[in-house]
Amino acid sequence: MGNTGTVLRELRGAQKTAKGVSLYSRYVNRPAGRVFAAGAHRIGMTPNQVTSTSAAFTFAAIASVALVRPSTGLAVAVYAGLVIGFALDSADGQLARLTGRGGPDGEWLDHVVDCAKMILVHTAVLISFHRFSALPGEGWLLLPLGFLFTAVLTFCAGLLREQLGRAAARPGAESGAAPVSRLRALALLPADYGVFCLVFLLLGDPTAFRIGYAALAAVHALFLVAFLTKWFRELRVLRAAE
Repeated sequence: MGNTGTVLRELRGAQKTAKGVSLYSRYVNRPAGRVFAAGAHRIGMTPNQVTSTSAAFTFAAIASVALVRPSTGLAVAVYAGLVIGFALDSADGQLARLTGRGGPDGEWLDHVVDCAKMILVHTAVLISFHRFSALPGEGWLLLPLGFLFTAVLTFCAGLLREQLGRAAARPGAESGAAPVSRLRALALLPADYGVFCLVFLLLGDPTAFRIGYAALAAVHALFLVAFLTKWFRELRVLRAAE
């Protein structure tokens, strides 16, 4: 299988494009995923097994939010579980590209886990608010539902944009190799799942967590409007080019 250093070098050459990727994913999550992918390769794990391991870390952390009373210790544990799960979510694709063992089943499983975690993490926050928080008003229970709506709509609309874009592209057409904008990567930070995970470090302070979570919900709603507008315009351009 080769030594770990060799595998890491090969994984660096098997990265997805950095276009549309935030600074966190580019400089934190992908490198962490590369280390996990190298380790998984060394012990003979398949990409689907890495995906399942990612799901185990993520769902254990999410379940803790719903079932355990908030504390500083819980905050650290939840953050660690979510971040490790996110890095493993990057590792499965990297391992698949390295070994050539990827396929539609693996891509399907990866997207199912991604969709499930988006639904469950906000559901867990809703349960935690209801069970453990002295909320200023019951209206705060609508916040996780709104954040859930925003996250799922962004995820589904993005997938549809990608699939419809591929279907509408003319055979043989080559995508332009536009330079990757560091400013754009910085601007995308608030919408990155890794940055979202940071708010759970505030879980031990209910008020701080609620304010941080509400701020991120507002930012994600603004990004949703921007993304929907951008994707709709891009698909109209593709239709006009047919």
